[in-house]
Amino acid sequence: MSILFWIIVGIIAGWLAEQIMGRNHGLITNLIVGVIGAVIGGFIANALGFTWGGWIGSTIVATIGAIVLLFLLGLVKRR
Repeated sequence: MSILFWIIVGIIAGWLAEQIMGRNHGLITNLIVGVIGAVIGGFIANALGFTWGGWIGSTIVATIGAIVLLFLLGLVKRR
């Protein structure tokens, strides 16, 4: 998959995670959270044996990973 695909999925996943978690970030932060979330979500999906492909599957996996990332960052930030 191309880098453009990962940028678009990252932005969408970061934005969705931001909306679900009630946060307010900018475009670049959404991209970073979404791309890191895609790595985390991919790891989780592979560990559980899920194989989702395409735009929708990749966006769902990346969003789940981004939500996990924002949740963990929220725990660390509270301390």
